Amino acid sequence: MILCTVTGTIVATQKKESLREQKILIVQPVSLEGTPIGRDLLAIDHVDAGVGDTVLVVQEGAAAAQLLGRTDIPVHSVIVAVVDDFSVQ
Repeated sequence: MILCTVTGTIVATQKKESLREQKILIVQPVSLEGTPIGRDLLAIDHVDAGVGDTVLVVQEGAAAAQLLGRTDIPVHSVIVAVVDDFSVQ
């Protein structure tokens, strides 16, 4: 799983039929200190996250299919949790 910050939303006038009901968000991977690392990702929102939220993203096709309960959706990244707070010891 990857810790990310939601930076935006995707609006698509044309989507694969199986993705029509899914919200797609832009997420930026971040370090534990909150600094951006890596490149932005597109992820299906499975937990009703919003711009500015810190989230956990799973990046694996089989896990995404299992979470969504469908194997016909071509998805690699899914937001699985909104992070309220965390601490590092």
